[in-house]
Amino acid sequence: MQKKRTTPEFITSLQPGEIFVFGSNLRGMHGGGAAYVAYKQFGAVMGQGVGLQGQSYAIPTMQGGVDTIRPYVDEFILFAKEHPELTFLVTRIGCGIAGFTDDEIAPLFAKAHNMDNIILPEGW
Repeated sequence: MQKKRTTPEFITSLQPGEIFVFGSNLRGMHGGGAAYVAYKQFGAVMGQGVGLQGQSYAIPTMQGGVDTIRPYVDEFILFAKEHPELTFLVTRIGCGIAGFTDDEIAPLFAKAHNMDNIILPEGW
């Protein structure tokens, strides 16, 4: 059995068809962490806090507790299911500036485990 690919700790480049998935805030102010990388390198748009933008996809993580993140993760998983031609490299969303732990965020991605086009961080 082949081990499933995991997202590298630092993503500095993307192949065609790969999408950088990062944690954002609802206002789309991509000033730090992975959001800043998405803005500077992968086409994230200032003022857009949710969804596909350039070669990146924003999932809001700064608006409250884990339960406020869940609907955006579910929306992302549905989007990825509808776009099998794209590969989504999920960063450790919410585990930096937003202050959540891997144990809090990883379960939100349970439905993504058997999807070939969603690549998750190690241990998620």
